[in-house]
Amino acid sequence: MTVADNLVAQLEAYGVEYVFGTCGHTNIALLDAIGRSSIEFVIARHEQTAAHAADGYARATGKPGVLLMHVGPGMMNAVTGVATAALDSVPLVAISGDIPSYLYGRHPHQEVNLHNDADQAAIYRPFVKRAWQVHRAEDLARFTERAFWTATSGRPGAVLLNVPMDVFSRTLPQASTPLPVQVTKPALEAADAERIAAMLAGAERPLIYIGGGLGGADGRQSLKELAEHLDIPVAHSLMAKGALPDHHPLVLGMTGFWGLELTNDYARKADVVLAIATRFAETDASSWNPAYTWSFPPSKLIQIDIDPAEIGRNYPVEIGAVADAGLAVAAIRDAVIAKPAQDRQGLRQQIGQARNGLFEASAERGRSDNFPLRPERILADLRAALPEDAILVTDVGWNKNGVAQCYPLPEEGRFITPGGASTMGFGPAAALGVQIAREDKVVVALIGDGGMSAQLPAVPLAVERGLPVIFLVMNNRAHGTISDLQSKFFGRSYGCDFTDPQGRPYSPDFAAFGRACGADGYLVESPDGLGEALRQAIERRRPAVLDVPMVNEPVPTPGHWNITDIYQGVFE
Repeated sequence: MTVADNLVAQLEAYGVEYVFGTCGHTNIALLDAIGRSSIEFVIARHEQTAAHAADGYARATGKPGVLLMHVGPGMMNAVTGVATAALDSVPLVAISGDIPSYLYGRHPHQEVNLHNDADQAAIYRPFVKRAWQVHRAEDLARFTERAFWTATSGRPGAVLLNVPMDVFSRTLPQASTPLPVQVTKPALEAADAERIAAMLAGAERPLIYIGGGLGGADGRQSLKELAEHLDIPVAHSLMAKGALPDHHPLVLGMTGFWGLELTNDYARKADVVLAIATRFAETDASSWNPAYTWSFPPSKLIQIDIDPAEIGRNYPVEIGAVADAGLAVAAIRDAVIAKPAQDRQGLRQQIGQARNGLFEASAERGRSDNFPLRPERILADLRAALPEDAILVTDVGWNKNGVAQCYPLPEEGRFITPGGASTMGFGPAAALGVQIAREDKVVVALIGDGGMSAQLPAVPLAVERGLPVIFLVMNNRAHGTISDLQSKFFGRSYGCDFTDPQGRPYSPDFAAFGRACGADGYLVESPDGLGEALRQAIERRRPAVLDVPMVNEPVPTPGHWNITDIYQGVFE
């Protein structure tokens, strides 16, 4: 067998059903082997599209996404997509073809090695968990097993297998390198769970703060039972929206830059904080300024994370536990249930007033018949039209921040967004992978015109594969969030707005582009047009592009972010 045949057999044995990527002369031997297997190759017109689609597939399934790239510009085009997955702890195995092993350093076609005798794998090393440079055909099977294990174990992430093109065509006896048959996750010791439970039960103003690493339904149920038994409010990062339903009476919502005054005030004055699977990102922590969100000390921090490097990274820790978040929460829940239930008088009412006020004010703005539409009108029409179990995949800007803040996500729904990298262009392409993984669901790529422009190749890919993704473009003819920021602090917007040679606002007709690709295209031209277009797109179950003119409004930012100090010149 060739090494390529061996590798494909190994991928099949690991349960790989899809490989996302683009072709090139360095990987066609592997593509030929894939073409004779049960694995489907999802061909993209750009490597970043393929990377985001593999990422979306992994987020929707929990299985590692697999990405195939070509040497040089191919694998460099995918950097942003692979880094986005890496920073959000998404398991992704990137396989890149490389120059022939025996021509290294002679500058063969597309070699990345201009200075310092570098290799292209070095480009990925700052963000992948590990990069393997294959030198011998005999090593690839073992490296592949290590790649899948590394991508999925501990804190998940992206890895790279860099394979010289000649290695794929070499012959080897058929080899089997299986993954571990049974894998355990690090649990929380009973004694530690009891210590944490005692601290929470004895606190006057406890808070549970959760991040995106909590995991599946069992972990969320354990969290719910823990919080309800001791009547502890729950705040969350951007990535954890939906871990508990938005309507739950103990959910405070997001902290930090996008957090309500009540949420940040409660967090700052909490005496004990149980932080689960969160890295305390800058926007969630008000640039780590103790005057706004978190104050450790005097607050005492209990931090649980699968990655030991996150324990104490940003704040001093009273108890640090390296453990699987779901198992740890279940253990603490079990210890807490043995203690008397608590009722913090008036707390749920206080939270309800603040949260209902947020949602009601947004709903009121969403009733506006102004045209172009206000962003909250778009969110309101979307919420009214979508089934409860729809999946929203957003980009950056009003689409992400608006949904995170003021979109009441149904309990059956799901919100997928780029957190660590905040990547423009993630939404259109990631939605493709999500739809492949969840073919029965309504999947909406809720994106701005900047994000759609960055990933136009997503639309023909949707058409080619018959994926009924709804690309809803919130079109304000600008990089709107940055335009607003610049206008606020510098008095004008320059270099952020799209205009024609006469200075008039300009945007492509995205609906016409969709139709040109073979998708359905809807240009919304009246306040009531969006609702009708959404209903048709959902009913038809075809790829659809909805071009929705939107007024440029600032995203509500009630919290604090250090960049405002920088622009105002008030930092030290």
